[in-house]
Amino acid sequence: MWEQIRVNKRNSVILLSTMAFCLMALGAVMGLAFGGGEGAFFGVMIATVIWLVLMVVSFSSGDQILLASSKAKLVTHEVHPQLFNVVEEMKIAANLPKMPKIYIINDPSPNAFATGRSPERASVAVTAGLLARLNRDELQGVIAHEMSHIVNRDILFITLAGVMLGSIVLMSQVFLRGMFYSSMGSTRRYSSRSSNQGGAGIVFLVIALVAAILAPIFVQILYFSLSRRREYLADAGAVRLSRYPEGLVSALEKISQNNKPLEAANKVTAPMYISNPFRGKKGVNLYSTHPPIEERIKILRHMSRGASFKDYSDSYSQTVGGASVMPASALKTVESVELRKASAHAKRKESRKKQQRQVGDIMRMVNGFAFLSCACGLKMKIPPNFKGDKVKCPRCGKVSVISKG
Repeated sequence: MWEQIRVNKRNSVILLSTMAFCLMALGAVMGLAFGGGEGAFFGVMIATVIWLVLMVVSFSSGDQILLASSKAKLVTHEVHPQLFNVVEEMKIAANLPKMPKIYIINDPSPNAFATGRSPERASVAVTAGLLARLNRDELQGVIAHEMSHIVNRDILFITLAGVMLGSIVLMSQVFLRGMFYSSMGSTRRYSSRSSNQGGAGIVFLVIALVAAILAPIFVQILYFSLSRRREYLADAGAVRLSRYPEGLVSALEKISQNNKPLEAANKVTAPMYISNPFRGKKGVNLYSTHPPIEERIKILRHMSRGASFKDYSDSYSQTVGGASVMPASALKTVESVELRKASAHAKRKESRKKQQRQVGDIMRMVNGFAFLSCACGLKMKIPPNFKGDKVKCPRCGKVSVISKG
């Protein structure tokens, strides 16, 4: 997939350059509206400084910013051993140089994403709801999808573009709020200056207002439209890594059945997730961050001959039609990736009540709760702020010692 990596890098440069142009143009128009020619130059300088600062921040700690805004918490192997085992398996299959850091988001809505500057500095985040609903094969499909994003360098693009998009939206919001909430005295002074300029100031002000509204919309359209193709490529990579399309298919079906939005998601982080984290109408529009999940499922389910990139491309052409989404180099390589059978426990079904209980337990573990099993079979959940070193079982009355280790 070296061709796709090169394409990603090229598209990243193009899109980031477009975002930088929008940011500087917005600064120039805003400066022109309030200060004439000198103001335009001053506005470009401010926008350039903002852009450079944000680029440095996004390269150095952009992944941590996105993880923090998503309320993701770094966890250890003890919190969810199966998750760590699956991530390690897919790390080996993807030939990554380093094990990604693993985060859990305390949210019952099933979803996941990957972020980071490079494969050496990558992170995978999953929600508690995802862990509670998926069996091992399904979880492997989701993690393989995120590993493909890491391999394809999608995570660098999303991190950088996300910060840039946020900066443009922030600048436009500052300008618009300044317009509507400025003092009457400032308004009178500006009106007097505008009249002295023969009405040119009002024209520039209208242009600045339109630019402030359209700039973030234009950038979001570019940002979101490019992310859709990346999801197809990540699905193809996931099947190649796991060799089991039905695992990802079943996971996507369970994710699509959820009708609750992910509380921690926002417009900037939405394209990172494996599925659109917001409620909305089905189908693709200018603002869609993902292809229709039904279409992704149809393509994957049609793969019956193998799990190679060529097999995915053929399935895409037969079910969706149109030009292949796979890079030419991936299709030139002749490879045979045999499909594997489902794991022994893949058909296991759990009740909704048990799933909800598992979500609660995972969220408590992430928040530092201790779990203590009594001899009577009751599992007690001790909050992290509990002061004592002993606890009495509410069922049988037996006193148990809380281990501090």
